[in-house]
Amino acid sequence: MRRTGTTRRGAFTATGAIAMGAVLAGCGDGTERRKDSAGTDATTAAEQAAAARVEKTLRAGAARTSRELLAQYEQVVSAHPATAAGLSVLRDAVRAHATALAPDDGKAPAAPPSPPADAGAAVKELAAAERRASDAHTATLLTAPPELARLLASIAAAGAAHVYLLTELAKETSS
Repeated sequence: MRRTGTTRRGAFTATGAIAMGAVLAGCGDGTERRKDSAGTDATTAAEQAAAARVEKTLRAGAARTSRELLAQYEQVVSAHPATAAGLSVLRDAVRAHATALAPDDGKAPAAPPSPPADAGAAVKELAAAERRASDAHTATLLTAPPELARLLASIAAAGAAHVYLLTELAKETSS
């Protein structure tokens, strides 16, 4: 009988697929470059400014997603202190991801709903939130410039690994 749920092989396959997407997304940014009379790339200031605005918007959205996830980690840890040991490393990684995407802008994310009273259920919900965040980062990397796409792919891959670890932690916590 086939085992259902997240397996180690499935997590590594998903991580590999995300990494391959990052490699392919990093191969080019999809824009044609013009050559000036000296044979060098010529981009207008307006094109550079537009690209910078797009990247800033994508970074802010991805950072907001990571900060909302971080707020969920904080709530689970405060509601279930026994999970702190298992969640602290993952929470610190999510904090580093949010900082790498965009330095703190001072805006606090909206307060997530309070976690379930059962610690195992709370960790399962956290795994689902981590999966949604990873999926959001993966979707964003498709339209991101190459360097940001590589960062988002790395964060999405880490998120996929976090989902696996949280799923295993939820099993242990429920026991």
